[in-house]
Amino acid sequence: MSILPQSSLNPPSEGPSPTSASSGTNAERSTDAGVDASSDACIDASIEASIDAGIDASIYASIYPRVDANTAQASKYPKLVSAEQLVHDLFEKDLREDALQELCRVALLKREIFQDLAPLLWHSFGTIAALLQEIVSIYPYLSPPTLTPGASNRVCNALALLQCVASHQDTRTLFLNAHIPLYLYPFLNTTSKTRPFEYLRLTSLGVIGALVKVDDTEVISFLLSTEIIPLCLRTMEMGSELSKTVATFIVQKILLDDVGLHYICATAERFFAVGRVLGTMVQSLAEQPSPRLLKHIIRCYLRLSDNLRACEALRNCLPEILKDSTFTGCLRDDPVTKRWLQQLVHNVAAVGGMPAHQPAGGIEHMHGSGGH
Repeated sequence: MSILPQSSLNPPSEGPSPTSASSGTNAERSTDAGVDASSDACIDASIEASIDAGIDASIYASIYPRVDANTAQASKYPKLVSAEQLVHDLFEKDLREDALQELCRVALLKREIFQDLAPLLWHSFGTIAALLQEIVSIYPYLSPPTLTPGASNRVCNALALLQCVASHQDTRTLFLNAHIPLYLYPFLNTTSKTRPFEYLRLTSLGVIGALVKVDDTEVISFLLSTEIIPLCLRTMEMGSELSKTVATFIVQKILLDDVGLHYICATAERFFAVGRVLGTMVQSLAEQPSPRLLKHIIRCYLRLSDNLRACEALRNCLPEILKDSTFTGCLRDDPVTKRWLQQLVHNVAAVGGMPAHQPAGGIEHMHGSGGH
C-alpha cells in the first residue's frame, strides 16, 4: 500500500465557508432541488451500503436523486486516476472539493476496483485529519442553522469516506479506538428540517449504520458508552421518514445485541424513553403508513419482549393499533413482519397470564416511573 510523502500532506489552514457559494462543480446547486447530482449518487450509495439488506434500498431514491450515465461521468478526473492521486489532492486547497467528490465515487460506486481504499485513507499521513477538518469546519453553522446545500454536500462526501473506513474490517477497530464517531454526533443533534441538514443527518446515520451492521458487541458497547440512543431517538421523533427508518434500524441492531437489550431495559427511564418514541411513531404511521419504517419498529418491540420486565411493561404501553387490524393492509405483502407482529402480540399476552411475581425494583418500579 502506498503511503504519501509528508511534504505533500500539509492540510490547508482553512476549511470551506458553509455560508458562501462553493466553487467548481457545486457552485450552482443551492436550490431546493438539492446538491450536485454525481455527489448525490455517492451519498445515495453510502446510505444504501450502510444498511442491512432488510431495508429496501429503493427508499433512498426519495431524497437522493439517481444519476444517469452521462451525469455520473461528469468528473474532472480521468477514468483511470489512481486512489493515491486523489488522496494526494486532498491536500491541495484548490483541488480538495473535487478530490472529495471523486473519492466518494471511488469508495461507493467502484468498490470492487478499489477494495483497499479504507486502509489507504487511514494509513496515509494526515488524510483522516483532513476529513475531520472538513467536518469541524461547519460546526459554527449548525446553530443557528445557516448551512448551505453546497457546504452540506461537501461535508457529506467527507462523511462517506469515513463510512468507507468504518465498514472495512481492517480499519473498523482503529476507527472506533480513535473515537471518530463522536465528530458526527453534533450533526445528529440538529433539529433543522431543511435539506442541507437532512442530508447531513442521514449521511452521519449511514456511518453509524455501517458500524452496527457487523453485529459486533464491541461496536455496540462503544456506541452505548457515547450515548447514541438519545441521538437516534431525537431523529426518530423529528426526522424525515428516511432518517427515521435509518435511526430505527440502528436502535434495532443495538437491541438485537444482548448488551444493547440489557442496557435499554436496565432502567425504567431508558425503557420508557425508547417505548415512548416507538409508540409515537406507530401512531403517526396510522395516518401516513410506511411499511419499511413499521417493519423496524415492530422488530424493536419484538426484541424488547424478549426481556421479561420489558414484556410486562409492554402490556400497558404497547399501542393498541398494533393489536387490531390497523396495519393489516400495510403488511399485506410482508409475511416476515406479519409473523413478527403476531409473535409480539403473543409474547405480551402470554406474559400477562404468568403469576404476578417480580423481584424488588422490577416491573412495578418500571410502571411507576413510566407515569412521570
